[in-house]
Amino acid sequence: MPTTVIIGSGNPSKLEAVCDGFQAVFPEQKFRFQTSQVSSEVPSQPMGDQETLTGARNRAWNSKAVIPDADFWVGLEGGLAPIENDGKSLAAYSWVYVLGKNNTGFARSASYILPNKITALIQQGLEQGDADDLVFGLQNSKQSSGGVGLLTKDLITRSQLYSMAVKLALIPFIQPQLYPATTGSER
Repeated sequence: MPTTVIIGSGNPSKLEAVCDGFQAVFPEQKFRFQTSQVSSEVPSQPMGDQETLTGARNRAWNSKAVIPDADFWVGLEGGLAPIENDGKSLAAYSWVYVLGKNNTGFARSASYILPNKITALIQQGLEQGDADDLVFGLQNSKQSSGGVGLLTKDLITRSQLYSMAVKLALIPFIQPQLYPATTGSER
C-alpha cells in the first residue's frame, strides 16, 4: 500500500518539489501524492521568516484537517525578507513544513536576491509572481519555473529550489532517533 502524501497547494511546481524530495529520501517507498487547496492564513506575499514559516505550517495542518487519512501533510510557502535597511534588497526563499503521524520537520530553502526592478514592483503592492510576470512579459510563471527559474534561465527552477528544502525538512523522519516524536496534535 503506498504512503499517502498531501500537499497543501495545487501549484504544480510545489507538487513536483514534494514528489522529488520524498522519492529521493525514500527511494524504496511507493507514494501516492495528492494536492489540497488550503489557506496559508498569511498574506498572499509573506514577508519575513516567521510569516513564511507560519504559512507553510498552516498549509500542512489545514491539509490534515481536510484530508485526515494520510501519512504526511506538507506545506510550502514562498516568502521575502529585506536584506539591507535601504529597502532595496529583498531575498526570496521558501519554508517547507512536513507533518507526519508522529513527528514534524521543517526547513528553509536557499535564497536569492531579487533585482531592483522586481523589488520596486513588490514595494508598490504586487506579489512576487505578478512582478516577475510583468518584468518578463509572462503569465502565471509561479506555476512553472518561478522567479528563480526566470532569473537563472532555468538553471534552477522553483521546484528544484523547493525540493532541497523538502529533503531537509524530512531529516527528522530519516533520523528519528535524534528527534523526539511528537503526538502530531501540536500546532
